[in-house]
Amino acid sequence: RTMATRRLSVALVLACASADIAAIVIKPTPALQRVAVTSRPARTRLYAVAQTASPLEPSARSPVVAWGVCGFLGIIGSAIGRLTKVAIVPVLQRDLTLLQWGMFGSMMAGFAFFEGYKAFQLKFSPMLVQRAMTLSREGTPLHHIILAPFYSMGLFHATKKRRIIAWTITSGVALMVGLVKRLPYPWRSIVDAGVVSGLLWGAASIINLYVRALLGSPPGVDPCLPEPK
Repeated sequence: RTMATRRLSVALVLACASADIAAIVIKPTPALQRVAVTSRPARTRLYAVAQTASPLEPSARSPVVAWGVCGFLGIIGSAIGRLTKVAIVPVLQRDLTLLQWGMFGSMMAGFAFFEGYKAFQLKFSPMLVQRAMTLSREGTPLHHIILAPFYSMGLFHATKKRRIIAWTITSGVALMVGLVKRLPYPWRSIVDAGVVSGLLWGAASIINLYVRALLGSPPGVDPCLPEPK
């Protein structure tokens, strides 16, 4: 029994050793190599596609998108034209005190930063351009196209939060315009100068984002569309 056990042990050791040697020495056949080589890139390609694939972005090169963006720019341009006539009066008359000139410049800088940069460039302008681009999709309702500037602003067919923000800002701006009109000279001109600087910055940011979208680089932000029912 002892000799048989030893022989069995030796046989097992030799079998294991031969299996290891075969695994090291014997190479896979060309067919197996081709399968292994072709299967790995396939997995790599699938993984790469999974990592880089993204939903198709709506096209910016559509007349209705241009109507949404340019229509809103027209609204801003009209406001800038009206306010500039009042804001430029102190510059033409040169009748402000040193303190008033300081307030004039500070108002322009403050509105440019908080209204133009913080509100428009970082938040509102990307959303406006992205929402306008959604109008290029097939099946867009006719009233969305007709009211494209207001649709792009998020006044309707948007999430509840976006609609509340849009209507609150619109109402607040209308109220502020009514109050500013009651200010005496030169304070109305000082405030209007600030508003003009903010609107100019905002309009420039919208134009920049729209041109970039036309060149293939959309803002890529949430358009704040309502969830489908």
